[in-house]
Amino acid sequence: MTNTSHRDAAALEAVQETVRAARSHADAVELSLETSGVADQRALRERTLHQIDDYVLPRLDSLDAPLLAVVGGSTGAGKSTLVNALVGHEVSRSSALRPTTRQPLLLHHPDDEHWFSGPRVLPELARVRVHRSVSAGPVEPDGSAMDTVALVAEPALPAGIAMVDAPDIDSVSDDNRALSRQLLEAADLWIFTTTAHRYADAVPWQLLGEAAARDITVAIVLGRVPDGAEQDVVPDLRRMLSERGLADSPVHVIPETRFDERGLLPEEHVAGLRRWLTELAEDAAARSAVARRTVDGVLAQLAQRVDALADAEAEQQSAADALARIVAEATDRAATKVEEATSDGTLLRGEVLARWQDFVGTGEFFRGLESGIGRMRDRLAAFVRGRPAPPEQVETALETGLHAVIVEAAADAAEDIERRWKAEPAGSAVLSGRNLGALPSGFSEEAAGVIRAWQQDVLALIQEEGAGRRTKARLAAFGVNGAAVALMVLSFASTGGLVGLEVGIAGGTAVVGQKLLESIFGEDAVRRMAKKANDLLDMRVRRLLDGALSDQFLPLVERKRTAEDTAALRRLAPSLRSGLSGTPTTVGAPGTDTDAARSGGHHAQDLDDEAVSIVDPEEDHA
Repeated sequence: MTNTSHRDAAALEAVQETVRAARSHADAVELSLETSGVADQRALRERTLHQIDDYVLPRLDSLDAPLLAVVGGSTGAGKSTLVNALVGHEVSRSSALRPTTRQPLLLHHPDDEHWFSGPRVLPELARVRVHRSVSAGPVEPDGSAMDTVALVAEPALPAGIAMVDAPDIDSVSDDNRALSRQLLEAADLWIFTTTAHRYADAVPWQLLGEAAARDITVAIVLGRVPDGAEQDVVPDLRRMLSERGLADSPVHVIPETRFDERGLLPEEHVAGLRRWLTELAEDAAARSAVARRTVDGVLAQLAQRVDALADAEAEQQSAADALARIVAEATDRAATKVEEATSDGTLLRGEVLARWQDFVGTGEFFRGLESGIGRMRDRLAAFVRGRPAPPEQVETALETGLHAVIVEAAADAAEDIERRWKAEPAGSAVLSGRNLGALPSGFSEEAAGVIRAWQQDVLALIQEEGAGRRTKARLAAFGVNGAAVALMVLSFASTGGLVGLEVGIAGGTAVVGQKLLESIFGEDAVRRMAKKANDLLDMRVRRLLDGALSDQFLPLVERKRTAEDTAALRRLAPSLRSGLSGTPTTVGAPGTDTDAARSGGHHAQDLDDEAVSIVDPEEDHA
């Protein structure tokens, strides 16, 4: 193998690796959210995968394989009639029934059977081998077999080129239209049929514009041209082709006529087109030029699609991020609401206040505070001997009040998230059929568990701070549980233990606990413990709210792919544009070096002088 051959092989392998990477990324692109234009983006992804599987990889794996010519066109344009005329007998069903072609028919020379019998091209379509004689009549299309392709060995076709009779591009059947487009995107060249009355229709020109974008070789068959109309119709058709970058496409004009005794177009009417195909099939250099040019054009188009899919995925990620921000904002507001309620004295009212006063007592105990912290120790013994209400009653009241605050904040947040998501197209779609404005059934118990865990945190703070000998003795006089309850009350009345009688009832209530705790632990320690208790509660509540609300909403917009995955997909585009030659290809820009390949090599002679006539069999039936 020469150095040039080694370089060519290495370049081909690099292109194949890039295409396989593009396929892997395209298949993984996540388009689950209903963003603007997502239906078109999903269709683009499917078309991209089909294009890679049906054409790009098969052609790169076998650049010397026969060319695949797809005969396409609008309903009634005479596709099947043309195929029958080119092979010299009826092989494809033509009738007044619309659409005629339902199951695609692939005709090939017998020597080329191995190229098409396996899944090399159109791997998603199962093969149905049709064995028939020339006199057997046309292959009957199987309307229920849209996922198959009928293979017919046809000696009349030259080796080196195969032909597919495709469904109508404007069929009333969605499946037909999709299959027709899939087949056209798997082609090395198009034989595009139209008529003098319908050549300006929008649908064919949309596809022809895509053909120009792919730099694919296109032969135009203009049929049913009335006598004398050619001089007006053909120049207008050529003008339209030129405007769309297809000025070099050969045009085969076939005027109106009747069928011969075999029910086919007379031989001379398609002789020029048949000769063009035969010479192209027999010229290996011309075939290679057509194949390589089409591959480069498709790779350039694939680069555009890769960019478009990367943009689509980035748009999806942006929509998912926006919905996730709504969840985060609502969670933060809920946590802040709980923090405010547990630090401004809101909880120290009603039942909590009553139970606390029962616990510490009123009257004599409160008057004792006025005598100063120095006499507090003397009061502790009397306090204990007086057998006040147990601290558990205060603890229960605190737990009930805190639980109500947390549940209410979480419920408000869930309703807010649902409302704001419904205002977004992507959010509204994922919420369809779901009621996420209500909290999950287990949330109440989770909240209770968080509160109990925090109460244990407070108890641990008291025990840790009271580990010293002198402190332990003072703590024993009051009780660990009582001190813990006092610390809870203190943390609910202030931030950082800074409280005073001026804060009203809540402050007046909490100052009792503050003085009790200071008599045991000292002022600095109490301030530190109150701050720590408050922080621990905030942390646990935020974790609870974040987990509950995130688990409820975020799985609906969860993304498996990252921004780096999207960037990796986008980075493939430049290599694809470089194509087989390693030189970036400009999509849809014909040049002097590529025009021959686009029009079929040196066989791209104008076929007008060879053209004769065509009559659509549907009209001839009348």
